[in-house]
Amino acid sequence: MTAGLLITTTNQVEGRPIRQYLGPVNANIVLGANFVSDFFAQITDFFGGTSEAYQGKIDEVYKRTMRLLEIKAMDMGANAVVGLKTDFSQISGKGMSMFMLSAVGTAVVI
Repeated sequence: MTAGLLITTTNQVEGRPIRQYLGPVNANIVLGANFVSDFFAQITDFFGGTSEAYQGKIDEVYKRTMRLLEIKAMDMGANAVVGLKTDFSQISGKGMSMFMLSAVGTAVVI
């Protein structure tokens, strides 16, 4: 995230009054897990433990979603996003796995 934009799950920023509410801002990223990730995840699932292949994909989808949220908020003229909520899902079927992260918050000027 850039130094000029704050993203927080709280509805306000302590000591920084909100001067203007610009409206809702959202970002949605869907990222496919590849065959190799799926294969190693199946092995991890069978033997137990954590799947670093899937963990890396989850980290990537989070970073990309937050970056997109940042860009959209800055395009609206915001210097902060408050009230961030996220929803993470896995989409599977027909031999494919995909991860989806949806994020929504309120773009504001503090």
